[in-house]
Amino acid sequence: MKKKHFFSMLVFLFMISAVLAGCGGKSASNSGGSSSQGKGNAAQELTYATTSDVVGLSPILTNDSVSAAVINQIYETLFVRDPKTMEIVPHLAESYETPDDKTWVIKLKKGIKFHDGTDFNAEAVKYTFDKLRDPKTAAPRASLLEPVESVEVKDDYTVVIKTKYPYGPMLAALCHTNAAIVSPTADQKQDLMKQPVGTGPFKFVEWVPGDHITLEKNEQYWQGAPKLNKVTIKVVPEVTTAISMLQTGDVQFIDNVPAEQLSRLQSMKNVDLIKKEGTPVYYLGFNMKKAPMNELAFRQAVSYAINKEEYVKQLKGLGIQSNSVIGPKVFGYNEASENVAYSYDPEKAKQLIKENGYKGVKVKMLVANTANYMKMAEVVQAQLKEAGINAEIESMEWGTFLDAVKQGKYDLTFLGWANSTADGSELLYPNFHSDNVGTSNRIFYSNPAFDKLVEESRTNIDPEVRKQKLKEANEFLLKDAAVVVMNHGVVTAAVDKSVKGLEIDPTGQWSLYHVYRE
Repeated sequence: MKKKHFFSMLVFLFMISAVLAGCGGKSASNSGGSSSQGKGNAAQELTYATTSDVVGLSPILTNDSVSAAVINQIYETLFVRDPKTMEIVPHLAESYETPDDKTWVIKLKKGIKFHDGTDFNAEAVKYTFDKLRDPKTAAPRASLLEPVESVEVKDDYTVVIKTKYPYGPMLAALCHTNAAIVSPTADQKQDLMKQPVGTGPFKFVEWVPGDHITLEKNEQYWQGAPKLNKVTIKVVPEVTTAISMLQTGDVQFIDNVPAEQLSRLQSMKNVDLIKKEGTPVYYLGFNMKKAPMNELAFRQAVSYAINKEEYVKQLKGLGIQSNSVIGPKVFGYNEASENVAYSYDPEKAKQLIKENGYKGVKVKMLVANTANYMKMAEVVQAQLKEAGINAEIESMEWGTFLDAVKQGKYDLTFLGWANSTADGSELLYPNFHSDNVGTSNRIFYSNPAFDKLVEESRTNIDPEVRKQKLKEANEFLLKDAAVVVMNHGVVTAAVDKSVKGLEIDPTGQWSLYHVYRE
């Protein structure tokens, strides 16, 4: 049956007026004109502190939350999620229709310019999606558009996407940061990893690696110029230093607040704390290319040895305990799956270790040098030692860590996934399907039976069928002890009280479009 989804301009503007940031943290609304001073006389400048530098600034060539936070201010996607309802709404797109289960006809908004002055149009969309899909690009999140057979330009502002099979998560994929639209002209002229060009509310000024990135307001932004004139993304490796800078006013915004710093932040009179249950998942992963990690008995022993409750308690309300890979805020979650995973049982762990000759085995535990991952590693290291496994922690800076994990230079590691599509298929497919081994499947997991379940969850547009297949795939992973889920995220931010208008969505992403200082 032919389905049409057209949004009148009046209804659409009313609907998106409440939206600050969609999937990937982009704004989907316009609050009207801007002022160089905003409310009050505060200088309209903001500094955000991050403990890690970006990997790069191209949405096509990156796949990490640190880079995405900056990319989301510069680039935009065809669709976004309303951060309050998590419903998908058009953004750079005007409307869409699906004449059949494998065809998506997308009408684009007119009159939008890239930062380099070139037109946003159907050719730009085709260029972006074709490059993302091209194996030669080796895009880390090419899996987003893996089902796409072709992208064609019907006219200047109409794109027709044909898929190989019915693709349930299509709109969710199109509102992902890595599906943001780039300027073809800029991409052919310069390195977008270092000099990004998008359609978003902020324009790139400079990047001094290891120190800072500077953005400025896009005066010609299609929804009206933002209120902030300048945004600085400052690299502050030590979170305690970043918090001190927040206290003194040198920094006005940090996110991913570590639990051990919560009481300190709550005591600061000049700081507001934002918290909400989110979509991120954090887990211990095994390198399936190596023994004994590729042995079920070893993974079961590790799973039994880990007391996740002990770790989550240390998060002081900033983490949700759950055994399920698909979390409560993600499409496909089923509470019944919580009982499938291996629960903490130190005696069973010791028994398996003894029976299989694992006692005293040494493994390298590779960890990104962020506060939360280091805390996970320290807790798990102690618990594994108690069970008879010696885990040696090796920590690395974020970008170096990602490279090392991709190359398989570890035995155990801790990984996270923001779930910025909030769709279970787009969690399980990139992270654990064999198609993505060596790219986004960083534990090198490969199992044909699991692959089939994930494919079935993707190749059906019936939500109930998709939910059932996701339940089965999720439980398959849990029974195979492919990962040990440490916790699901509570997204957080701490901001100076002068900062107004910031909203973080459940994926942990945010937009500075509506932010101002007073």
